[in-house]
Amino acid sequence: MKIWFEHLSKKQKNIVALTAASAVLLTLAGIVFQPKVKTVNINDFSLDNSISDIAPKLGITKKALARELNLKLNVSKKKPIKKLGVSQDAFTHSLNHLLSHKDSTLKYYFYFILSLSGLIYLLKLGRPDKLEIKLIKHYYPISIYVLFLFASVILCGFLLGKSPNPMEGVVKVFKSMVGLYPEPAVKTIAFLFFISLAVIGNKIICGWACPFGSIQELLYIIPVFKKIKKKKLPFWLANSIRSGLFIIMLLLLFAVVGNKKGFVIYHYLNPFNLFNFDFDYASIIITLILVSGFSLFVYRPFCQLICPFGLVSWIFEKISVFKIRIDYQKCTNCGACVNACPSQAAYGILKKKKMTADCFSCARCLSVCPVDAITYKSIFKK
Repeated sequence: MKIWFEHLSKKQKNIVALTAASAVLLTLAGIVFQPKVKTVNINDFSLDNSISDIAPKLGITKKALARELNLKLNVSKKKPIKKLGVSQDAFTHSLNHLLSHKDSTLKYYFYFILSLSGLIYLLKLGRPDKLEIKLIKHYYPISIYVLFLFASVILCGFLLGKSPNPMEGVVKVFKSMVGLYPEPAVKTIAFLFFISLAVIGNKIICGWACPFGSIQELLYIIPVFKKIKKKKLPFWLANSIRSGLFIIMLLLLFAVVGNKKGFVIYHYLNPFNLFNFDFDYASIIITLILVSGFSLFVYRPFCQLICPFGLVSWIFEKISVFKIRIDYQKCTNCGACVNACPSQAAYGILKKKKMTADCFSCARCLSVCPVDAITYKSIFKK
C-alpha cells in the first residue's frame, strides 16, 4: 500500500482528497435529512386490538400483519387478535420482528458513498500514474479493498442494522405485489436504487458495499487460512441452485404452490439478521454457520448459491457501464487472471462466453496481468 500511495500522481491524490471530502459531506447530508420516525412502543398494543387497529400504526398493510402472525391473508381484520387464536408470545414476537425491519435512510447514503468511492478507486486510483507496469503487483492493493469491506460491515451492518439491504430490495418488491406493503412504489424505488448501483459499476454494490458480502470476503482472505486450497464453484451449478430458490420463493409467495400466500422462504435463510442479532429461526443460525465455514475456502457462497439480488444483479451485469475489459490483441492467454479470480468470472470473460459467472469487481485480476491487457473501464471506450 505504501508503494502504491507514493506513486500516485498529484492529480490522483487530489481525487483522493475530493472523494474523502465528498463522502463526509454526503454523510452529514444523510444525518441532517434523516426523516424523524415516530417511535412505536410495543406496550401500546395488546391482544384486545384488531389487525386493523395495529397495522396502520406500524406502517404496514393488514395483510402483512396477518402474515407475520401466521394467519391467512383473508382472515378477519376487525376481530380482536386474541379471538384469532394468537398467543401472547407469538404476538410479542411478531411485533418485535416487524419493528426490527425499520429502514434507515442514512444507510442508503453509505451504500452510495462506498459504491461510488469504490468505482472511483477502480477507475482512477488503483493504477498509480507514476508506477511502471513491471511493478503491476502493487496495483490495486488489497489493503484498500479490506478498508472498504470493514467500513461496509460496520456502517451498513452493525451500526445501522439489517435494513435496508440489497437482498430485501428484491424480495420486498414481490412482497408488495401480494399486498404486504402499503406503498409498492417505495419498494420499487429502493430496488431500482440497488440495481442502478450494480449497473453503473459491475456489481459494485455487492462487491464493495454489501455488509454480508463483505463478511464473506473478509473470511475468504483471512491470512491464517491462506494455505487452505480454495475451491471455485461451477457456475452452472451455483446459478441453477440460486435460480431454483428464487423460483420456489415466487411459487410460495403467490401461493401457486401451498396455501400460505405471502410466505417468503428467504426469511428463514436471511443472514442480514446477524446485524440485528435476530436469531429467532434456527435455520438462520444454521445458514450463518454454514456460510461462514464455507467462506474460508469458497468465494462468497451465499452470494453465488442463495442471494436473490445476486441473481438479479447478475442478469443486469450484461448492461453494466463500467466493468472488467480485456484487450484481446495484447492478451497472451497466460491464464494469470483466471488463476487470480476467486470465481469463474475471469475465465468466462477471457473466453467471451455469453453466460459468465458473477464478477464482483474485486480487482484481483487487474494486478496480475503481465502485459497489462486488463483494465476496468467504460463499455463505451475502446
